[in-house]
Amino acid sequence: MIYVIINAYGEPKSTEKAINCFLKQNIKDIKIIVVDPFPEVREYIKDKFKGNKHIGFFLDPGEGKNYSINLILNNIYSNDKNDIIIFTDGDVYVDDNSVNEILKLFEDPKVGCVSGRPISTNDRNNFFGYISHFLCDIAAHEISRRKKAKKEEFLEASGYLFAIRNGVVKEIPLDVAEDSIIPYYFWKKGYKIGYAENALVYVKWPDNLNDWIKQKKRTANSHSKLKNYAPDFPKVKSFYNEIFKGIFSFKEVWSYPKNLREFFYTIMLYPLRLYMWMSLYKDLITKNKEYKDGWREDLEVGSTKTLD
Repeated sequence: MIYVIINAYGEPKSTEKAINCFLKQNIKDIKIIVVDPFPEVREYIKDKFKGNKHIGFFLDPGEGKNYSINLILNNIYSNDKNDIIIFTDGDVYVDDNSVNEILKLFEDPKVGCVSGRPISTNDRNNFFGYISHFLCDIAAHEISRRKKAKKEEFLEASGYLFAIRNGVVKEIPLDVAEDSIIPYYFWKKGYKIGYAENALVYVKWPDNLNDWIKQKKRTANSHSKLKNYAPDFPKVKSFYNEIFKGIFSFKEVWSYPKNLREFFYTIMLYPLRLYMWMSLYKDLITKNKEYKDGWREDLEVGSTKTLD
């Protein structure tokens, strides 16, 4: 059985598109479970996919993404390690053959977790659009995953699309990134982490400074908690790796810009990341802020999000 868990937050039309992209792949034994805290979304999905036995819905109790993941993992837990669980989000969509690309890697019984490859849908012709492409294609794809996968080293998955064998992980901490801690648990149990670079997932990234900083700080902060649960966790996302190692990755980094404007955008990314890390450290020290996933934060402060 192939389980697809779509974590969503009040995005019925986007979630409908995400579901259809999986249904198009003609996987016979597939169960798609939408996880969303809005009853309106449940009714929308039930209406759109009426009678479809492959679609299910789980009403998220609103305690955060990892909390809902734990509930789902317990609900579908099986000792059959040929069962595959795919995680994705309701505001992204996958390529037509992404599931099959992921399943190819699971033909190796030593592979326990597989990451897909995020692709930016933003316009590359402006600063935030360009850096979204740069971070997807160079930082995430080439440096953080492709190279490590070839060497069979540990790599973190992409939360936008990754898959695991069932029957291995049943619970994860609530205050860390799920796409980091889950691959770590598999790695510690002796499994390999695979990278399906042709399993594409299309993502819209923040297009303004405020949203970009908030997203990056939340991601970086979630990694700062990993040592609480995994003292030997490989340091992938860190100030040192991003600012110093990134600058000196000449072949990958400096061959990516196609023109003078993009070269300038690439240079400007480094002080922006430096500012993000300094702002994060300031929050942690002076404000004693704690990491919360985006949905839990929205629920606690009173989200202004409307259903799409």
